[in-house]
Amino acid sequence: MRITVFGAAGAVGGRVVAEALARGHEVTAVVRDPARFPLLPPAAHARAGDASDVGDVAALSAGQDLVVSATRPAPGHEADLVTTAKALLAGVVRTGVRLLLVGGAAGLTVPGTGGLTVVETPDFPPSWRPIALACNAQLEVCRAEPGVDWAYVSPPALLEPGERTGRYRLGGDELLVDAEGRSAISMEDFAVALLDEAERPRHHRARFTVGY
Repeated sequence: MRITVFGAAGAVGGRVVAEALARGHEVTAVVRDPARFPLLPPAAHARAGDASDVGDVAALSAGQDLVVSATRPAPGHEADLVTTAKALLAGVVRTGVRLLLVGGAAGLTVPGTGGLTVVETPDFPPSWRPIALACNAQLEVCRAEPGVDWAYVSPPALLEPGERTGRYRLGGDELLVDAEGRSAISMEDFAVALLDEAERPRHHRARFTVGY
C-alpha cells in the first residue's frame, strides 16, 4: 500500500510509520518542520506538510491508498483538533483516499457506569477536559462528513511506549478493560491494530477502539 502519515515524527505516528515499513508498505512520512526529517526512518519518503492545510492534505494524499493522521495539538491549542479534522476530511474528499484518524478515548462509555463516558466519570482529571472535549468534537466533525471513508480510532485509557506483542482486542464505543480492570495498550500494539485495519478494513465511517 501507499500510505501517508501525518504527525510521522510523533510518539504514535512514528510507530505507525515503523510498522507500515516493516510490512513492506510505501510510506510518505509528513511533518510540519523539515528540521524533524532526521527523526524519520530513511526508508520513508519525508515530506513537509500541515494536516490543517486542505491543500497540503490533498497534495500529499493524491495517488495514495490511505491517509493516517496522528497529530496532537500543543497545550492550549486543543481546538486545533477540530480545525485539523475538517482540513483532513476536505483534503481527502478531493482525492477519494480513505482516512484513519487517531483520536481520543474521552467519548467511550465506561463499563459498569450506566453509560457514562470517560470524560463524564467523577474522577476524570479537570486538566484533561479541554483535550477530551476537543477529541469528542473531532469525532463529530467526522460523523458530519458524508463523502469520506473514514475510521476514528480511540485508544484505551492508557497508551504508552512498550512491547510489540501483536496482540489486542477490538471494541466499538465502549472502553476496553481487562480482567484486572486495566484499560491499556502499548503504542507498538496500537500501531499493529492500525495497520491491520489499513490492510483489512473493518470499520467504515465509524469509531472503534483497541486494548488488551
